[in-house]
Parts: sequence; C-alpha cells; structure tokens
Amino acid sequence: MRLLLAVPLAAFSLNASADWSTLKSLLYKYSTSSTSTTTSGTTSGSTTTSGSTTTSGTTTTSGSTTTTSGTTSGTTSGTTSGTTTGTTSGTTTGTTTGTTSGTTTGTTSGTTTAATWWKPSSFVRWQIQYEGALNTSYNVDVYNVDLVETSTSDISMLHAQGKKVICYFSAGSYENWRPDASKFPSAVLGKNMDGWAGERWLDVRNLTALGPIMTARLDLAKSKGCDAVDPDNVDGYTNDTGFAIAGSQQITYNKFLATEAHKRGLAIGLKNDVDQIVALQPYFDFATNEECYKYNECSLMKPFIAAGKPVMHIEYDKATTTFCPSVNSLGFSSIRKNLNLDAYVQFCR
Repeated sequence: MRLLLAVPLAAFSLNASADWSTLKSLLYKYSTSSTSTTTSGTTSGSTTTSGSTTTSGTTTTSGSTTTTSGTTSGTTSGTTSGTTTGTTSGTTTGTTTGTTSGTTTGTTSGTTTAATWWKPSSFVRWQIQYEGALNTSYNVDVYNVDLVETSTSDISMLHAQGKKVICYFSAGSYENWRPDASKFPSAVLGKNMDGWAGERWLDVRNLTALGPIMTARLDLAKSKGCDAVDPDNVDGYTNDTGFAIAGSQQITYNKFLATEAHKRGLAIGLKNDVDQIVALQPYFDFATNEECYKYNECSLMKPFIAAGKPVMHIEYDKATTTFCPSVNSLGFSSIRKNLNLDAYVQFCR
C-alpha cells in the first residue's frame, strides 16, 4: 500500500470495478517515465550572456556576477566557487578543467606608452658653451652645455626662454675631475688623450663596467631637465687608445648609448665618428661635428641632412667667410667658436 499512496491521484483514477492488472500497469508506467533533478543554491545579481556555451560536468556558482559579454566556446568541467565583481568583455576559446575558488573584484585595464623625445628640425640656430658664466642672451633655438657643471636652475631658465638644452658628457674618455671618476675601474683606462690633461681613453668594449656609469649619467641628464645629450669621444676605434677596439665594437657601444638615451626620453647626438655615419644615423637624432670643413669631411655628414636631422657643426680656426658658404649650401647649422668653448660665437646664418 505504500507504493499506491506515493502515486499522485492525478496520474489515474480508479473505481471500484478497476481490476488489479490495470492498476499494476499504471503504477509501472509512472515509475519509469521521469528523472528527478534537484538544484539548490542561491544566485543573486544580473547575468547577461551572449554567444554559445557548452558545459559538461558539475558547476556550482555562488555570489554575484555583474555583466559578461563576448563569446565563450569550448568545454568547462569542474567546480568554480567564489565571487566575481566587475565587467569582462571579449572572447574566450578553449577548455578549462579543474577547480577555481577565490574572489576577483574590479576591472583590469591599462595603457603602455612608448617613450618620446625631442626630434630637432634639420636646421637649428644654436650656441655651445662649456667655459665661463653661462650667457643665456643669445637668440638661438638650442644651447649645448656641460651636464655636470650647468645647474638645474640655468637649464630651467633656458627652458623658460623657449630654448632646448643639450647636455654634454664624455662617453669615450675618463676625466679625472668628474664627480664619478672613482667608479671607473683601472682595467678600462687607456692611454692619455693628446692635448687634454687628466683625460684618458676608455675601453668601450667593456660594457659591463661602463654601462652602469653611462646610464647613471643619462639618469642625471633626465633629472636635470636636459632635452638631449651629446656624448663625446665615441670614435675611439680610430685613435691610439691602448685597446684593440674594432669598428663593430664601437658601433655596439654607440648604439647602446642611443638606446639608453631614448629609453629616458632624451634625444642624442652623434659626435664626430664620421666613418660610421651611415650605420649609426638611424639611431641618432642629430650630429655634432667639429671641423669637418678643415679636414674635408663635410660630405660624409649628408645622411643626417637627408634624413631631416640637423648637423650642428663647429669650426675653430677658419674665418666664417671661408667656410660658411660651403656648409650653408649643405644645409648645416654651423658656427665658429674658440677652442675652449667659451661664450664667444659667430653664426653662419
């Protein structure tokens, strides 16, 4: 009688005349015609799903889900529990198997911006001064000054006048008066530089030793507000340095300087090194050249002009009437200076 009482009355009706075979038939039909499913749990929040989802296994979700848009395809099996709050959009394809638990809150987003730096036009009016009190009165676009000896306030003053500032340091020689001179190991110190007391060539092949020193100088340039740097003596491979520096090793070193300057948002000039201009021009933003007219090398600077980059050129012992017509025709930004690079200057144009 227990079995009979478990059958809903709506399934059939019996009268007094119903035989026992009819009753057994109805009971058997009812007991094999359905599958019972029970779902328990709590779902709160708003869920909007667009796309196609295939799920196999057992999934239990508790917590709140805000908005999900996109397409999910693949197979998910396992158990996921926790709370997800935020917005997810996009497309996910693949298979996930296992158990995930925890809480995710918020929205993940971000932007990666490449460093940018000043790119001077193909002609600039400029002044260079490393000796004496800085004369900021010249009507020029650019000042080239010493990185260490020029104060941050002077650089700020030049910026206030609308001028760009290039900061000089020597990347290919050791100078015994610089505040970081003690950081140079003796193994990288080469022969004395002719005519420059207290200065010795560096072994630019040793980036392990020189790299941190030079990047620290670039950091200083950035912190002081320099727009660009002018690393000097980057042509040691052509000089009697005391080291067997190959041209390819010089290129590696010079590219290193350019890359590190650009990482810091600094423009960088190629100082002299005229024989490697074709290889290095793409990595540098301008050229600084000394006495290409005197040594009949000015034609080697043309790749910079052709690329729309300025050649900031200096002659020391030639009259402007002698060299200016020639370099003006090449599109150079040329001046005449005293060798000690004091405030004196004559402009070609």
